[in-house]
Amino acid sequence: MASLNQHRVVILGSGPAGLTAAIYAARAELKPLVIEGGGNDDPTDVAGGQLMLTTEVDNYPGFPKGILGPELMEGMRKQAERFGTQFVTGSVSSSVLGVRPFVLKTSVGDITTDTLIIATGARAKWLGIDDEVEFRTKIGGVSACATCDGFFYKNKHVLVVGGGDTAMEEATFLTKFASKVTIVHRRDALRASKIMQERARKNAKIEWLLDSAIEKYLGKDAGKLLGARVRNLKTGESKDVECGGVFMGIGHEPNTAVFGGQLETDESGYLITKAGSTATSIPGVFAAGDVADHQYRQAVTAAGTGCMAAIDAERFLSH
Repeated sequence: MASLNQHRVVILGSGPAGLTAAIYAARAELKPLVIEGGGNDDPTDVAGGQLMLTTEVDNYPGFPKGILGPELMEGMRKQAERFGTQFVTGSVSSSVLGVRPFVLKTSVGDITTDTLIIATGARAKWLGIDDEVEFRTKIGGVSACATCDGFFYKNKHVLVVGGGDTAMEEATFLTKFASKVTIVHRRDALRASKIMQERARKNAKIEWLLDSAIEKYLGKDAGKLLGARVRNLKTGESKDVECGGVFMGIGHEPNTAVFGGQLETDESGYLITKAGSTATSIPGVFAAGDVADHQYRQAVTAAGTGCMAAIDAERFLSH
């Protein structure tokens, strides 16, 4: 596709970070190209990012009554299009970032660009059991973000899966809303730091199901999550546990594999950016959103760094 070949700015990802970067880059007349996900058999790899799999978004500024995730992303996309952003649906298989222009090997052919904004996000780790995608999307009740969704679980019993710091932090946060939080962990020992363990242990609202794993979500026929079938991994016995929500606390994985170790990352694979900037270890390559942020992982912070990345790319091109 020759018309897609050479660009001044290419943005990978069409979530809040990528689309905000597109809006700012387009307004700067850089004619950005956004390569958005989708077009494959993975129901969770969708154009618009993870908010396309979210129902109510109540914490994005400017929407006092809340807004549906897909509706918010559609509005951002139309805004980016209005200023001249070009979109292509496809996947990137590999990249060559050693020299400029950078080369992206994609499902729609090779694309070259003077600057690259990486906004590919991070995927929450899930259990991968039957009906999980449906309970995450259509039915609801299964989440990987307590900060985003905890408010919806007031006075409900919720389960948190995991034994590390993330799980302890999610569980402790959820006690602000839930009537009870039960931590489900595959072993009897926790991986969490001592201080995080102690905080969770001392919380009267937190209970424990150790040496255990969720094997089935309950309530599909009722159209809502009613509970989970939990198996004790030592005895092999299973029991149904009533709950109104299940939260994953088993970590996230940044989508950085296609860069093949060319960019500096931390030990978990998140892109490292220079202080006060979105610049990565390669001049002309910038990172925005959850692909570089393992701390906040919010739509509004992703959008903020998308703005920063576009401004950084514009300044880079002007020098």
